Amino acid sequence: MTTAGITLVIGATGTTGSRTAAQLTAAGHRVKAASRQATLVAGAEPVPFDWYDPAAHAAALDGVDRVYLIPPLGDSDPAATMLPFLHQARTAGVHRAVLLSSSAIPEGGPAVGTVHQALPDLFRHWAVLRPSWFMQNFTGTHAHARSIRDEGSIWTAAESGRVGFIDADDIAAVAVRALTDEQAPNTDLVLTGPEALSHDDIATIVTEVTGHPVVHRRLSYEEMRDRLTTQVPVEFAAMLADMDRAIANGVEDRITDTVQRLTGRAPRTFRALLEREMRCNS
Repeated sequence: MTTAGITLVIGATGTTGSRTAAQLTAAGHRVKAASRQATLVAGAEPVPFDWYDPAAHAAALDGVDRVYLIPPLGDSDPAATMLPFLHQARTAGVHRAVLLSSSAIPEGGPAVGTVHQALPDLFRHWAVLRPSWFMQNFTGTHAHARSIRDEGSIWTAAESGRVGFIDADDIAAVAVRALTDEQAPNTDLVLTGPEALSHDDIATIVTEVTGHPVVHRRLSYEEMRDRLTTQVPVEFAAMLADMDRAIANGVEDRITDTVQRLTGRAPRTFRALLEREMRCNS
């Protein structure tokens, strides 16, 4: 692994950013932890960062030679904001960038797919992480987790489609390797857990592990879109509902060996994640 330089972790208080910052600092790497409020992150230098406040970007990039990129949340056209920042980062001396995208969004696709397409021409070392859906969506502050706690329900338009749900800790472990290995992957990496599960399977596992009954409530695309519109902008709601429709059509029914290959260990199962969280909260 390389040791020189400083990594700017954007979204350092978020699901993957917090874990990436923690794993980097634990391994002895220097980290600037970027968030809107410059929140203190153990072992890192907190810096203020807002995608929509370019005046603060130069200070965040000062001394940085690599960056972990979390796109602006809920933005259906992140390239308009991210590409000017990435050009600024290259000029400031950043030579490696690792972008968090999604297994559902290919290079050149909608939203962050445009940033994915631009990355190889901007940086000598790069990687695009394309994880499947997060296991933490069912345990944290995501709408699924809230509806599980409040209603005993998971609402989707995914029907019986299966997904290779992945633990965010495993995503962060791959991010650390992509940021610090002597040679960057210089490709996109589709990341999944070890098994493909339907939302019915998820409901069954949550019920068995927690002892609280949970069911999967199936919605049409239109019903899911309208439900999401109460939480996010309408364009983003439509995109998320369309991702559920893609799941129903089998697009996410796959598993990869990428986590094992890059980290040397098998990815965590959803049941193991739930059991760990139950122990931590008991």
